[in-house]
Amino acid sequence: MTTGSANSGEMSSSINVTPLIDVLLVLLIIFMVIVPAMPKGELAQVPQAAKKSPPADTIVLEILKSRSGDVGFRINRKDVARQDLAAQLAAIYANRAERVLFLKGDDSLSFTEVAQAIDIGHAAGVDRVGLMTPRTQAGD
Repeated sequence: MTTGSANSGEMSSSINVTPLIDVLLVLLIIFMVIVPAMPKGELAQVPQAAKKSPPADTIVLEILKSRSGDVGFRINRKDVARQDLAAQLAAIYANRAERVLFLKGDDSLSFTEVAQAIDIGHAAGVDRVGLMTPRTQAGD
């Protein structure tokens, strides 16, 4: 920006920073408003170290894969057919206050098979699903 003075014939060059500060303040306000409104991700509960043994009424759904590739299910070590799984889980969780299902699967299972078991559990009324790993079974 150039400005001239009436008294002298010299030209003076200086930058007018007032509009730049106005733009900066507007951007600052916009970012302050947008940041709290950004969506959050899924909530995850971090497992805590086991201080006592699990309650006796814990429901564990085991997903087993045979050598032939068939997938089988067991609820608390009792074999259950796939078509009866949803009905069995619904009957178990019908009168429970805490609707927590622990899921234990073979290493050779694909993720889709585990996800289908979780979906069956949610359809049967399970609120939370806990995944059991070899370390959680050992008490670590």
